[in-house]
Amino acid sequence: MMKFALLALCALAGTVHAVDFPDVTRMRAEGASSVTLEIDNDSLLLNRDDGFYTSGARIGQRIDLHSAGRLDSIGWRIGQEMYTPSDTRLLPSQIGPTDHPYAGWLFGGVYRQQALADGTHWKLGMDLGCLGPCAGGEWTQTHLHRLIGQQLPQGWAKQMRNEFGAVLVGELAPVRWQLGSAVDLTPALQARFGNIFTDASASVLLRAGQLNVLPDQPTLHGFVRAEASAVGYNATLQGGYFSSSNPHTVDPKRLVGEAEIGAVWQRSPWSVSASVVRRGNEIRTLPNSIGTQNFVRLLFAYAL
Repeated sequence: MMKFALLALCALAGTVHAVDFPDVTRMRAEGASSVTLEIDNDSLLLNRDDGFYTSGARIGQRIDLHSAGRLDSIGWRIGQEMYTPSDTRLLPSQIGPTDHPYAGWLFGGVYRQQALADGTHWKLGMDLGCLGPCAGGEWTQTHLHRLIGQQLPQGWAKQMRNEFGAVLVGELAPVRWQLGSAVDLTPALQARFGNIFTDASASVLLRAGQLNVLPDQPTLHGFVRAEASAVGYNATLQGGYFSSSNPHTVDPKRLVGEAEIGAVWQRSPWSVSASVVRRGNEIRTLPNSIGTQNFVRLLFAYAL
């Protein structure tokens, strides 16, 4: 049943900062909780490329708590992420020493967040899961490719070894600058700490369009996000922190950039975001011309 659910999520196909914290007034008016589905996939660019961070799917729920002048919430999510070499047609013996390893990350998490009416917010959570064959990446990608008629991946026999993972995640946006009635700018800091991911990043989000509109009115706005991350540990490249004898590992780049451009449409009780993400090369010994990748990011939210 779990495998079927994961396949269904990926067949429809990080974090979509542009709609994580919409205006507090709209959130309060649209319901006491909301369910979300996030999808990342490089094949949605219609170029049939499939490599590096090849797919991610996350489903969750945010439950709003009672408080005056701000929005306090708790939430949960489950997800699966898959990572592969630049060409999934390569046999295990053909995967080069600088190419991305095969890795799957299956996790579930809980979080607590607070958003104020001025756009500032913070978020703190914990993800628990497993890296390696236990994550079901081979099963999901193989069946998905068979379903959509793509060539089956050949190298999952060379994936990372099993390791239980725990990752503490946090985000802080201490200010939002209102640049006009239709434009705002929000800088933020993010961090992850654990044996699967340890990194820290700084980002800036620029939104333009129909902002701060009454709850019963539909809205549409575009956004651009830029982010720079300092990487301490990435188990999808280096193997689990406590595992050994991984068949293929590489050294990460210590500074990785990312850019995202997209649009958000909201009409109670729905919210939809679609964007294209360009992620910089994550492997130290791989040329940037090969390691840089693009993928589509989608988010669907429904207020209950």
